[in-house]
Amino acid sequence: MIKHFGELTHKEYVSLGFKCGLEIHQQLLTQKKLFCHCPAGLYSNKYDVEILRHMRPTLSELGEYDGTALMEFKTKKEIIYRLNNKSACTYEFDDTPPFAMNEEALDIALEIAILLQCNLVSELHISRKQYLDGSIPTGFQRTTILGVDGKIPYKNKKIRIYQLGLEEDSCREISDAGHIRIYNTDRLGMPLIETVTYPDIKDPWEAAEVAEVIRRLTRVTGKVRTGIGATRQDVNVSIKNGTRIEIKGVPRIPLIPKLVHNEAMRQKSLLEIKEKLRKKGFSNTSYKANFCDVTNILKKTKYKPIKEAIENSSLVKAILLPGFKNILSYETQPDVLFEQEISDRVRVIACLDTMPNIISTETRGANLSHTEWEKITTQLGSKNQDAIVIVWGNKQDSETGMKEIEIRAKEAIIGIPSETRQALPNGTNGFERILPGPNRMYPDTDLPPISIADKRIKRISAVIPEPPWKKEKRYIKLKLSEDVIALLVVSKYSKLFDKIVNDLKVAPVLVGVTIIQRLKHLRRKGVNINKISDAQIYQMFEAYKKNRFSKEIIPALLEKIATLSDKKSTVHYELGFEKAYKKLKINPISIKELQIEIKNAYKTYAKVLYKSKVNMRPRMERFLMGKIMNKVIGKVDGKTVRNELKKILNNYGR
Repeated sequence: MIKHFGELTHKEYVSLGFKCGLEIHQQLLTQKKLFCHCPAGLYSNKYDVEILRHMRPTLSELGEYDGTALMEFKTKKEIIYRLNNKSACTYEFDDTPPFAMNEEALDIALEIAILLQCNLVSELHISRKQYLDGSIPTGFQRTTILGVDGKIPYKNKKIRIYQLGLEEDSCREISDAGHIRIYNTDRLGMPLIETVTYPDIKDPWEAAEVAEVIRRLTRVTGKVRTGIGATRQDVNVSIKNGTRIEIKGVPRIPLIPKLVHNEAMRQKSLLEIKEKLRKKGFSNTSYKANFCDVTNILKKTKYKPIKEAIENSSLVKAILLPGFKNILSYETQPDVLFEQEISDRVRVIACLDTMPNIISTETRGANLSHTEWEKITTQLGSKNQDAIVIVWGNKQDSETGMKEIEIRAKEAIIGIPSETRQALPNGTNGFERILPGPNRMYPDTDLPPISIADKRIKRISAVIPEPPWKKEKRYIKLKLSEDVIALLVVSKYSKLFDKIVNDLKVAPVLVGVTIIQRLKHLRRKGVNINKISDAQIYQMFEAYKKNRFSKEIIPALLEKIATLSDKKSTVHYELGFEKAYKKLKINPISIKELQIEIKNAYKTYAKVLYKSKVNMRPRMERFLMGKIMNKVIGKVDGKTVRNELKKILNNYGR
């Protein structure tokens, strides 16, 4: 029985033999792409030309084909690339050789490798990694390894880093329907690092937390891209007696725990199915399915998907799976049956992607009539313990679909096929392709090895940022709140925070809240906070330290600075704080002036307060506090106002 996410404890995952490793892909913030001079990060859905290509597998250096390449070839996809002249060139299409590796990207990657405490290689060797899904027009990705055997701290243990690689990013997929897949090439070739961990993660929550540690580590450099698509997580999962399954393209870290839990449950269910089939005496080598064409039997069917398919000249095929009764309806993920495993294969490899693409003798809900099933059962010679699957499509696709159904049935006898699976929004996963093997990698003959000199490592090490876990410990000692720490650690303002706190001795909590929360609030209001320079923020706190205004006016000051600043004029831009200060007409008041304001407020509102029965002391204080602060905000801090208000109320109460 499937256990839902949240129902298992850490100990139960350990007893299940749960293991997980991560592959974190992070775009680097460079001006140009990795192996050409095209601009990086220039995204646009506009295109100047479309190019059509068909992919085909090639033999490796050992004279072997990669399984993934063969699978992709079976799909018979037409790959369409959309090019914008501003973001792509002839290099991307293998019409010109690669340029030398982007030195800026290499420096950033080395910096992150050092932060990960990796053993750096002395010489880079560029390899080609086959990609037959069309995501890279050349059919291969240029990639290299910079460091191995690193580690990062996590709670009371270390998570080992298997390797850090530097590679070029792939295309952006626009659509994938039937036999046509469309890509945009603007992202293609952008520098990308891949951080791979060992399978040291022992439960789903650890997986997300370790991914967050790595994300923060890359972000502290200030040299990686942020936003949608800039970071992508692949998660490798296995359990005892299972196999490594790679879940691709997890867009957000919070989605990881549920995804890896469901994959663990899926593997557990597939192992249970394997045992059931083995007990029935089946082996994958001798197992054979029976096929037949049932188009004529179903010519008058009322089941809409098949009726419309036959009207469009499609063929309908039936496959008898001996011994598969109650297997197709076996739950593999929450609300997902084994039948979906077959449907996924048919969708991806046979390109029959209009749902439903199959039905079976165990399909839930209305489909074929009892009489129609009886006729098909008789034609195939089905027995009580068998199951039947029906697939429809044109001649080529229906035949491919039948073969894939038989292949997947044989794999069920083996247990868990090695696959790359796609993360789905509901926390489950679906088949994407066969897991690639080692034969997909081979040396690149267009680029020479690159020596990593000690001088270069020393230069990079000299300016390396403070690791995030050290920053966190330091900020905790400063008594910053957890939410402020989480953002400040990776914020571009972290250096400014340290400078203000250390140089001006301003309260860390006030500086942290201002830099993280106040600026964030202004951005949500539509204020362009990019117009506020670090120098202006520093000047503002310098004036605050000199008691020129109270902390309550800081949000208004920042907003006014942004309004007045103009980056075209450096002088105007840097003097924005003083201009904002004058515009807001902030003139500090003395304690005597404050006392007069308080007494005037009390006299003005005393009758109203007593008449409306607002005579309880706390309510009276709150009411008067609000009225007084509206008049003196920015001129004196709230704490002083509250203290003086209490004194005066105490005197009036005698």
